[in-house]
Amino acid sequence: MSSRRRAPRLTALSIAGLTALLAASNLATAKAESYSLILRGGTIYDGSGDAPYVGDVAIQGERIAAVGPGLAGHGEREIDARGLAVSPGFINMLAHPEQSLLVDGRAQSDLRQGVTLEVLGEDSMGPLSPEMKQLMVARQGDIKFKVDWTSLGQYLEGLQARGVSVNIASFVSAGTVRTYVLGEGNVQPTADQLSKMRGLVSQAMEEGALGLTTALEYVPATFARTPELVDLASESGRCGGMYIAHMRNEGDRLLESIDETIAVARGSGAPAEIYHFKQAGKDNWAKLEPAIARIEAARAQGTRITADMYAYVASATGLDASMPPWVQDGGLEKWVERLKDPAIRARVAAEMRNPHPADWDSGYGSAGPDGILLLGFKTAALKPLAGKTLAEVARMRGKSPEETAMDLVVEDGSRIEVAYFEMSETNLRREVALPWMSFDSDAGAPSAEGVFLLSNDHPRAYGNFARVLAKYVRDDKALTLPAAIRKLSALPAETLSLADRGHLRPGDMADVVLFDPDKVQDHATFAKPAQYATGVVDVIVNGRLALENGEPTAERPGRVVRGRAFKTASGGGCRSAGADWTWSR
Repeated sequence: MSSRRRAPRLTALSIAGLTALLAASNLATAKAESYSLILRGGTIYDGSGDAPYVGDVAIQGERIAAVGPGLAGHGEREIDARGLAVSPGFINMLAHPEQSLLVDGRAQSDLRQGVTLEVLGEDSMGPLSPEMKQLMVARQGDIKFKVDWTSLGQYLEGLQARGVSVNIASFVSAGTVRTYVLGEGNVQPTADQLSKMRGLVSQAMEEGALGLTTALEYVPATFARTPELVDLASESGRCGGMYIAHMRNEGDRLLESIDETIAVARGSGAPAEIYHFKQAGKDNWAKLEPAIARIEAARAQGTRITADMYAYVASATGLDASMPPWVQDGGLEKWVERLKDPAIRARVAAEMRNPHPADWDSGYGSAGPDGILLLGFKTAALKPLAGKTLAEVARMRGKSPEETAMDLVVEDGSRIEVAYFEMSETNLRREVALPWMSFDSDAGAPSAEGVFLLSNDHPRAYGNFARVLAKYVRDDKALTLPAAIRKLSALPAETLSLADRGHLRPGDMADVVLFDPDKVQDHATFAKPAQYATGVVDVIVNGRLALENGEPTAERPGRVVRGRAFKTASGGGCRSAGADWTWSR
């Protein structure tokens, strides 16, 4: 551990001594520059992927002022970074702290891994109709909060006003917009309804959204057809935003779903990103290379498409991913009610037993009951089942796994949080090194305390970014440290068109991480997920220390990071945003 110290003040030197020093070292042009903070002697990884070098990073206010070896001048505070890696802050490309940040703005599980920007929006927190607000309250689990906003912009501004340790950004969800206009049923929009949906996308973009996202595996988003997605992505693209998608199918029809994502990008003219790139189910593991080939062919032809991933062989979602969409038509409450009907239950059970259904992506088929780990429940009586597999609970109850899954949904009145063990470790090692791959947690940002311990998390919530650095860089050597840092910082910043984040360079926002490459380590497991990663020493967000010596400070320097169409009283908006994307292949 490097020592921490404040630099001595130059005023302690005599004028004569200072003059002699400047003359001797030929530093007269430096004129004793003063900065708010200097990081001294660390090994600088600037985000470019280039080889590191030993040097200093000077920060003035919220921005980086200078980077290089032996910087002259002094800081109001100086940190000895010798022996530590100094890198841009990490960007979580798919985060779900929408609720956790409402009750704990520290975002500890991510902050302690070096994350400085959480990107939200797979299920955006606005726009909300009165009915949607009522349902959001009624469907709350362990985390309770007041829904005191209506628009996405109001939600983001409210988070910033509450105080958060990390930066936050959001997409607007096509599923949320669809629900606002059409409800949660299997219906197709009229021309007038589609126009209203486009208007809601445009409004969210002018409130700061980075683009359009959707979760096509889930009701009601799954009811959207490709032309609807192209239309909404075109509106987002007109406002300078991208399209980012949880694809319709990540298993049996993985390749077709990639084709649909490419089609949306080409049809809308907007860049595209694939959320949590994977091949679900052993029968689909061999599709990795064809999937890569499709993406790289599209990139070679000029379509800007990228992807992100988490570094675990298990996904995490709900038991809704184990049941066909038709039984969920209309939303959670109608789904629960249908599962009380014996005839419907028999039909659902039969479809669940088909490992390769023709018209939906079955998590049950990919993982099987022994590969489905129960994580979170709303009901206190069911919480002791967390940590058991669906197969174990079925045996305990003397019922089939299919019947047990349906019973649990009815008893809890929720989708039930579960993990699906369905991916290949060999494939993960191949994926982390892909030049267009960045990283996500696909999880909240909890603390290992209080309300967050009432249910289990997937360990990715506490360990994903540290795991990349510890396992895939240091231990497995699947990629180099400079390449990993680029994928954690500059690549996602470029993907999101954030011009002043993701690098260590003068003028950029001062989001900086100091960590020990030899000691950074994830500790979260499926058995004990609520364990913080270690090895990250300091995290600077917008020029202020949010984490110091491995512990959160009282500072809450996070702010909303908005897209190019953000409209203010002085200008902006979709008309001026433009759609001029630059990228490197």
